Amino acid sequence: MKQTVFEIVTNRALTESVYEMTLAGDTSAITRPGQFVELSLEGYFLRRPISVCNYDEGKLTLIYKVVGKGTAQMATLAAGVKIDTLTGLGNGFDTTVEHNHALLVGGGVGVPPLYRLARNLIAEGKQVTVVLGFNTAAEIFYREQFEALGVKVIIATADGSVGVKGFVTDAIAQQVTDADYFYSCGPLPMLRALTQNLTIPGQISLEERMGCGFGICMGCSIQTVNGAKRVCKEGPVFRKEEVLW
Repeated sequence: MKQTVFEIVTNRALTESVYEMTLAGDTSAITRPGQFVELSLEGYFLRRPISVCNYDEGKLTLIYKVVGKGTAQMATLAAGVKIDTLTGLGNGFDTTVEHNHALLVGGGVGVPPLYRLARNLIAEGKQVTVVLGFNTAAEIFYREQFEALGVKVIIATADGSVGVKGFVTDAIAQQVTDADYFYSCGPLPMLRALTQNLTIPGQISLEERMGCGFGICMGCSIQTVNGAKRVCKEGPVFRKEEVLW
């Protein structure tokens, strides 16, 4: 974990409620896709945890959804604003696991951390298929960015307005046949369905409400086969067989 100050470079809307923020600063503490940062916002005691979408030396990309007063404030921040930030939080995805064809499954705002993960897997020579789930066509974001990486992208929408009608599990059943490992991030019902329906091994990134973000308050604890674990510290990424639903 490292405390540093980032400066906003851009902050733009991707959909009606989802925003992409790029920042300049020290990203050296971020070592794995799937880690997150905690942002200090004026007027709020608790920091806001945001998963890392992408990172390079000196540049950080975050995608967040406006769901409350804190994220609504974030959406108003302009270029040049400086944000006190904790970086390098969480364990992130482990790509050293032996596999050839990785299936990446994201739902809603669980999509962002899969972007850097896809970049890493491609650099490691892995075949990558990405399945992204949304409620409607209006909520889709980052499809073009994934496609630009050269990976196969499959879209599922609950209302059938784009791609496969239904959930990500429907899209996987119809269009994915030879993946031998999966990585996923999204809402708990989606993660539960994946762990129950996919026979291949995998890793899931959990979304939980966090207080401190680095393991002190114990507010984000979940039950696993190895006892209680903190999503912010031992997670947010767990092997699919670890989590007790």
